[in-house]
Amino acid sequence: MRATLPLLLAGLLAGPLAGCTLDPDFQSPEATRLDAYNQALRTRGVIMESRPDPRWWSEFHDPVLDSLVTRTVAGNLTLQQSVQRVVQARQGEATARAAGLPSLGGSGSYTRQQLGLRGLLESRGAFGAANGLRGNQTLENADPGLSNRAADSLSNGLNALTRPINLFQAGFDAEWELDLFGRIRRGQEQAGAQTEAAIESSNDALVTLIGEVVQTYSGLRAAQALARAQETNIGAARNLLALTQRRQRDGLSPQIDVENQRAQLTSYEAQLQPFAAQAQQAMNRLAVLMGRPPGMLDDELGPPRPIPPAPPRLPVGVPSELARRRPDIRRAEATLHAATAGIGVAVAQFYPSVSLTGNLGLRGTEISALSSWANHFYSAGPTVSLPIFQGGRLTANLALARSQQVEAALAYRAVVLGALGEVEDSLVAYRTDQTQRDKLRQTVASTRTVLTLARDRYDNGLGSFIEVLDAQRSLVGAQQAEIRATLSVTNDVISLYKALGGGWSPEDWTALAEASAPSRTPLPILRP
Repeated sequence: MRATLPLLLAGLLAGPLAGCTLDPDFQSPEATRLDAYNQALRTRGVIMESRPDPRWWSEFHDPVLDSLVTRTVAGNLTLQQSVQRVVQARQGEATARAAGLPSLGGSGSYTRQQLGLRGLLESRGAFGAANGLRGNQTLENADPGLSNRAADSLSNGLNALTRPINLFQAGFDAEWELDLFGRIRRGQEQAGAQTEAAIESSNDALVTLIGEVVQTYSGLRAAQALARAQETNIGAARNLLALTQRRQRDGLSPQIDVENQRAQLTSYEAQLQPFAAQAQQAMNRLAVLMGRPPGMLDDELGPPRPIPPAPPRLPVGVPSELARRRPDIRRAEATLHAATAGIGVAVAQFYPSVSLTGNLGLRGTEISALSSWANHFYSAGPTVSLPIFQGGRLTANLALARSQQVEAALAYRAVVLGALGEVEDSLVAYRTDQTQRDKLRQTVASTRTVLTLARDRYDNGLGSFIEVLDAQRSLVGAQQAEIRATLSVTNDVISLYKALGGGWSPEDWTALAEASAPSRTPLPILRP
């Protein structure tokens, strides 16, 4: 009982001392002090009073797109890899937590040992002294023959010491490092922050994935719309070719008009092929994003649908909320937290480390000895390790940790500024592309009227065929430009929501998972 008293005293002392954690303590960076986005006040349809919808893609009101997003999030292989990286980070965090707990182990061993005592005994004259007892008169006077018996007994004892022995041993050993200066706690804090960074990386991958799905789907519908418009133009060109051929047979038009129109028709037919290729590539890409082989979505996505129209109202919130919505900003903050905790770990390396160690077991030269408490052994006590000379290693580690913290702080500021810039750029693009799309719609209506008038003039012999060809080319170009402008506006909305963090906020994760996840394959939402 007296042997365990120092351990109990050390444990009692460790409680108050364990509360000492070396600086610095991490403090979350301040939120952006901006009341509104600069471009939001000038952009039609943008409102700041509301937060972005976490299911922002549903604002396009396209059930096919909604289904694609849900299935892609559930099946995307890259996203699953990011989830595994979170699992790995959490195991690292568990390892760091275990460092602050006592460790207990058991062991058992058998060894056959030759202690090498013969040489030592011979050098000390032990065998000579044993033989010197023979004929000792004092022993003989006491008991005849006693000297020989004493010499034989002592020689046999010495010989027994020089023979190999069996040693059986079984027991337990324990160790507990007292975290007097917070090195372990800072390590645990650092591991927790690294886990947060891994979670936010996965969340960022999720936001990027959804944006890519919506953008690729919009590109598919744009390619199909361009193909439909081109097929309409091809049909009109064929009709005009037939009309020109009739006029040529009636002697009302020269052969050159027929050839010009035939060249126009073949040009339109050639322009149709790239649109078909773009549509097929988009369907292949969506299948791969979903974790399926290319071509598996052709039947589902092959029938044309309109380009998802931009919603009339876009809630963007305020800049002060951006840091909590964007996973890359939260990841940068977690990285800064980990770097700050790393300084505490480096500082604690300069201080002593104290561990309580002990072992208890049984040993004997026969295996049966392990069942007798009389053969027990134990040891217990504190161990102190103090760095005295490390060749500058500890100082270099501390300087490295401080530099990493400064780098992480600069990276955080850069990410925040970059995020604000992305939102502002997306708003600029959305505003200007809306204006361009509206103007192009007017252009399409005007060029369609021009083509109708040019054909009437040509049919009545009042105009040349060149006017019809020019009007045709203008209408085709205007239609394609309008479709591309519509796609640009939709892509601007996608880019804006991605810049806003996908519309996510910490409170939205659980609701989104419940609303979007299939019954058997839940979404890998990581932040409740």
